[in-house]
Amino acid sequence: MVNATINGKAICVPEGTSIMEAAEQTGIRIPKLCYLKEINEIGACRMCVVEIKGKQTLVASCNNVVEEGMEILTDSPKVQTAREMNMKFLLSQHDYRCATCIRSGNCSLQRLAKEFNILEVPFKSEIERQDWNMQYPLIRDSAKCIKCMRCVQICDKIQGMNVWDIVNTGKRTSVSTSGHQPIETTDCTLCGQCITHCPTGALSARDDTHKVRNAIMDEDKIVVAQIAPAVRAAWGEALGLSEEEATVGRLVAAVRRLGVDYVFDTDFSADLTIMEEGSELLARLKNNETGRLPMFTSCCPGWLRFIKTQYPEYLGCLSSAKSPQQMFGAVAKSYFAKVLDVEPSRIYCVSIMPCTAKKWECDVPQVNDSEADKDVDAVLTTRELARMIHMAQIQLSMLEEEEFDSPLGEASGAGVIFGVTGGVMEAALRSAYYFANGTNPQPEDFSVVRGDAGIREVTVELAGRPVRAAIASGLANTRTLMERIKNQEVSYDFVEIMACPGGCSGGGGQPIWDSKELAGERGQKLYQLDAGSRIRFSHDNPQIQELYKSYLGEPLSEAAHKLLHTSQADWTL
Repeated sequence: MVNATINGKAICVPEGTSIMEAAEQTGIRIPKLCYLKEINEIGACRMCVVEIKGKQTLVASCNNVVEEGMEILTDSPKVQTAREMNMKFLLSQHDYRCATCIRSGNCSLQRLAKEFNILEVPFKSEIERQDWNMQYPLIRDSAKCIKCMRCVQICDKIQGMNVWDIVNTGKRTSVSTSGHQPIETTDCTLCGQCITHCPTGALSARDDTHKVRNAIMDEDKIVVAQIAPAVRAAWGEALGLSEEEATVGRLVAAVRRLGVDYVFDTDFSADLTIMEEGSELLARLKNNETGRLPMFTSCCPGWLRFIKTQYPEYLGCLSSAKSPQQMFGAVAKSYFAKVLDVEPSRIYCVSIMPCTAKKWECDVPQVNDSEADKDVDAVLTTRELARMIHMAQIQLSMLEEEEFDSPLGEASGAGVIFGVTGGVMEAALRSAYYFANGTNPQPEDFSVVRGDAGIREVTVELAGRPVRAAIASGLANTRTLMERIKNQEVSYDFVEIMACPGGCSGGGGQPIWDSKELAGERGQKLYQLDAGSRIRFSHDNPQIQELYKSYLGEPLSEAAHKLLHTSQADWTL
């Protein structure tokens, strides 16, 4: 332990404690912009500087530790002046037209400028502007970049993709793609983790709200929306709702108030995915298809982009099942179009997702198998949904809860947990057990796959044989697991991969909370919804049963393969 003082108050902290952490333990908040604990502790923004008696220069509190006898000042005139000047300098290199910024009201730079009472910027404005493809799902506005390096470190350390890099030196230091490549030619997986960890509006997802609004206003269009499981665990955050207020029923009502004609549940098509994927797993195990084992889950488009560029030799091991998003679109524009007795082209399918990569997935030409040009027409992130609700001036407190529409609106608890890491595997194992044995297991029999570790390994019994399984979330963890598989250090039958840490609950399209990681909390909400569900198994969903009875026949049938399966090896990036 070391003894010191902060602003005259005696403290005693463990050796190695940073000045910033020590200050927080005493109730003193030190401002910061670039800091991310154990990821980005480089002191680049200089907003966290403090004064240490006896030292001429100020030091960054994020990467300097408390030493015995230190006298630390966090609010001296010297510190206050330095922070104010640093803030003004940052603003001189930043496009601070906040009213038209996608992060207005949720921007760390904007918040600190207000706290420091910055009313004018005395320095000459020098704003960097780099060209960017504004049709790409991930948007970078260099004029709003403050060179904090968070995107670089998140992409390198958490996702292991090295898409972003520091370019130039000194005053001209900037951030760009590695090697100044066009973003389209990088190995970017569109996971969106750089977006959710950017403190300003420099990184964002392409805004597609206008496309959806135009479709809603088109009297010839029948707009159907599907809501992904992880959205219900986070939508209220961006709208200031308590957990009690942000119910699934109120979410359905809000989407309906936007003018959407039918509101459905992606959990329905998650159940459909399980019917196909679970059957596929059993078939591969039964036939001992060693060349196609382990079978990898295929519902995460960030993971699909990763395997296509990093480990293409394993593409044949992917489940051929489409993601729930794409299964829903295909069924909506075939089965549901027949229910309505309308041309598939009249249906405009909107996905509300926690994900940025879904914006790419719906545009992949090879994934569309209905009679329409596209199975899914537009993807909105959870953040875009919140913006549309704000634009429509919907008073959420006045909304009564409403049910999803039928026949694509009923879902099981197994579909709900798709939004958390391990959930796809757990749901698949529940139904695979039934397919193999003819009876249901206890719903929690496969909860062993749950957890927050980035890589988890389990062995479960299925059809009288042990099934070796692994789960990974986050792409750096995924690379570690894939290297172990490639080097034959481990052997599995079934592997679930989610590109985002914590799964879809921590997706790149979810609400942004600076320096908070909420995937775990959101995931627990989904487990609670599963536990309270009337139906716990995908195969017990009566609307799924009716879909097979009246339209698809059975899992892995010719009709099911045409609409619900794909060859990811043929997909274009």
